[in-house]
Amino acid sequence: MAAEGWIWRWGWGRRCPGRPGLPGPGPGPTAPLLLLLLLGPVVADITDGNSEHLKREHSLIKPYQGVGSSSMPLWDFQGSTILTSQYVRLTPDERSKEGSIWNHQPCFLKDWEMHVHFKVHGAGKKNLHGDGIALWYTRDRLVPGPVFGSKDNFHGLAIFLDTYPNDETTERVFPYISVMVNNGSLSYDHSKDGRWTELAGCTADFRNRDHDTFLAVRYSRGRLTVMTDLEDKNEWKNCIDITGVRLPTGYYFGASAGTGDLSDNHDIISMKLFQLMVEHTPEEENIDWTKIEPSVNFLKSPKDNVDDPTGNFRSGPLTGWRVFLLLLCALLGIIVCAVVGAVVFQKRQERNKRFY
Repeated sequence: MAAEGWIWRWGWGRRCPGRPGLPGPGPGPTAPLLLLLLLGPVVADITDGNSEHLKREHSLIKPYQGVGSSSMPLWDFQGSTILTSQYVRLTPDERSKEGSIWNHQPCFLKDWEMHVHFKVHGAGKKNLHGDGIALWYTRDRLVPGPVFGSKDNFHGLAIFLDTYPNDETTERVFPYISVMVNNGSLSYDHSKDGRWTELAGCTADFRNRDHDTFLAVRYSRGRLTVMTDLEDKNEWKNCIDITGVRLPTGYYFGASAGTGDLSDNHDIISMKLFQLMVEHTPEEENIDWTKIEPSVNFLKSPKDNVDDPTGNFRSGPLTGWRVFLLLLCALLGIIVCAVVGAVVFQKRQERNKRFY
């Protein structure tokens, strides 16, 4: 089997059901030695779920400490968040609730992978539930706001697990997972479900499932990957995979949720952070990663994507009317060029006749 096949099967293809409470990819305790013999240095890029990769200071794992109190070691929570012995409930199935949970410790890993065991459920039927969960890696923590219970104009990374389509004209199928990177200059537009600032996304049917639901976020050497396991198959399914992402170190992990006129229970069962053992060049090692500005190389700077005085967004996906305007402008340009060319040609013909 080729090396890439091994990486897919053991690195992302299957989760390890044999490790209680550790929904990380990996076959078992003897696999690292086997993979080392087969792959040599390639194994360093694989998260196998072993305890030596798990960073407990950034992980939320059962049994929770501090059940029944207003605080717990390593994590702070606020708003409607309650801690039980089985889950952390960010919001109950009630209207106008906001809650969040945030890690105490800033993360200084350059390459990491977060596994989230979550559950979104409630009594609401189709399109009568909301709003969803946001997973964060940001500069600021414990700041409530309008974006799934947390602040807008954030610095860092957000993964939105959105369950309600606010934009009635959207062609998306909800629930929907999307990614946003922000340097503080962008605002999340709830009325458009964040489509102007979305980097990538996918439909993911994670609400009211009768089995466990998982999400994995991997960030390594500028590549951001989001995977899901929603079908109770112990297999990761690709959702988002983009390159050119730059994230600093020293930010905080967290999760938040919010409800409005519609509601759901939004539960976090575990958040587990793994360190990825990745080699960096000497130039990369000499960079002060705490000073990096969150950005994505293939897009304009977020500072360019601001609202103009008329309220129109300057940058975003090419929607239907924008494509129409571009085609119209191109057609007008062709017509003008044709008319000018015809006039010039006619004058030259008249000038040539005078010489005969």
